[in-house]
Amino acid sequence: MTPGELRARVTVATCAGAVVMALPVAWLAGSSAALGILAGGALAVVNFRWLAARADVAAAAPGLAGALWYVGAALRFSLVAVVAGLLFVSGWAHPVALLAGFTVLPCALVALGLQAARQEV
Repeated sequence: MTPGELRARVTVATCAGAVVMALPVAWLAGSSAALGILAGGALAVVNFRWLAARADVAAAAPGLAGALWYVGAALRFSLVAVVAGLLFVSGWAHPVALLAGFTVLPCALVALGLQAARQEV
């Protein structure tokens, strides 16, 4: 599996996992919790895709691109924090649900990475 295929599969698995989690949560805990899970999943995917794109650039052109990596990381984390803060302050997303939505991506990444490693052997 190429890095691009892994990136695409992680994106699809995260989006599907967030939707599957949000459906029963909407019924059990309300729309704020469901939106929190969906927003957390979406923010995780955007952060992951941005990170992967910058890693490709930094690997292809070391030097200035490597130095700009830190600026991009600070910008990426700041943007995620601002969006999460706005969701909290507005009351649209429950903080615990947002965190639960964020955890979908690492679980998908580990599961798909282990699956790819097993197929390689």
